[in-house]
Amino acid sequence: MRLNHLRAVYEDYPKQFWLLVGASFIDMVGNALIFPFFALFMTDRFDVSVGRVGVIFALFSISGIVGSTIGGALTDRFGRKPIALTSLLVSAAGNLCIGLANDFSLMYPLALMIGLIGSIGHPAWQAMMADLLPEEKRIEGFGVIRILFNVAVMFGPIIGGLLAGVSYVLLFSVDAAASLITASILLVFLRETRPQGQAGSAPEETLLQTFQGYRRVLRDTRFITFILVGSVVWLVYFQMNTTLAVYLRDEHGIQPQGFGLLLSMNALMVVALQFWFTRQIRQRGYPSLLVLAAGTLLYAIGFSMFGYVSGYALFVMAMIIITIGEMLAVPTGQAVAVQFAPEHMRGRYMAVLGFGFAIASGSGPWLAGQVIATLGFEWVWYFAGVIGMMAVIAYLVMYVRSAPPEAVPSLEEQPTRDLAV
Repeated sequence: MRLNHLRAVYEDYPKQFWLLVGASFIDMVGNALIFPFFALFMTDRFDVSVGRVGVIFALFSISGIVGSTIGGALTDRFGRKPIALTSLLVSAAGNLCIGLANDFSLMYPLALMIGLIGSIGHPAWQAMMADLLPEEKRIEGFGVIRILFNVAVMFGPIIGGLLAGVSYVLLFSVDAAASLITASILLVFLRETRPQGQAGSAPEETLLQTFQGYRRVLRDTRFITFILVGSVVWLVYFQMNTTLAVYLRDEHGIQPQGFGLLLSMNALMVVALQFWFTRQIRQRGYPSLLVLAAGTLLYAIGFSMFGYVSGYALFVMAMIIITIGEMLAVPTGQAVAVQFAPEHMRGRYMAVLGFGFAIASGSGPWLAGQVIATLGFEWVWYFAGVIGMMAVIAYLVMYVRSAPPEAVPSLEEQPTRDLAV
């Protein structure tokens, strides 16, 4: 019976979608092999301070934003497949060079190159996902990607630790091989997904006109509002990966192993339950903005609990609440973001969507540090609750504005460009 259910799920999606998912998973595993050990590699290999390693991460981040912006325009102009392939090949070559480097000064140009060119493929991957799935299946599609991401995060560091124990060169070589395998699958089996209508009777944009199209994206006040609210939500969520471990250790005596168990529980819940949640959203036709509001409300409750509860069992409860919110909000938010974008501008819209993520990841730890220094550690979680509630209200306002007076259909039932927020 279970096998028949899995077969039915598989047949419910295009084969090209599963090819894209499989290729994505291989690349995710490669990334998960390296990321936990990257700082350790640089401090061990080059005997440099954590501060200098931080500069390298900053270069990755800044050049990644620029690369994603360029990639969004190139994705719309030349297609998804060539841009994704270029990104994978550059990432493979760059990471192999990092593994073989014997001088820390080489890290600066390599970080800029990998961040810039390696990131041009990010909008292409998201655009391909949107191209391959009809609107009503996108929430489930993004949910599948989240499941595989968590599987990669669960097992990638274990494999990476074994490889790093043998040789860092081996670790980076395996990551490069994963990128090359992914690129080969894309090259041989995956078709170009850019909508064919773009090359019809209307003349092709020049490259300059394509980049100028970002003005239109930035003038889309509904989309920019959606991104800003999403940035606030990510600002809260990122505290789980930055501030929370230190808080639990310093204020409640929870050792890293205990925090690691909380994160493992989070990943296991996503792997086990994410698809069920997203399928329920689709089958029951819940309005997407209400799902986002519900997920964000759970964030506000779960994160604020860390400020006023004590005891590991209650921390487990808080993490369960946060994880349920995550399973509701993350794939739904990605699917809603796609609805804002005209087909011929998906790459550019997805690039700008990444700005909100970058703003939150870059400012979240610094803002938390200011709150801790000024008011105390527990106030990070009080503010998380307040900020989360503000985002809930914002999503509810967007929902009310998008709803016709007579009836309120789900966003999946509304025309793509009539999503009034």
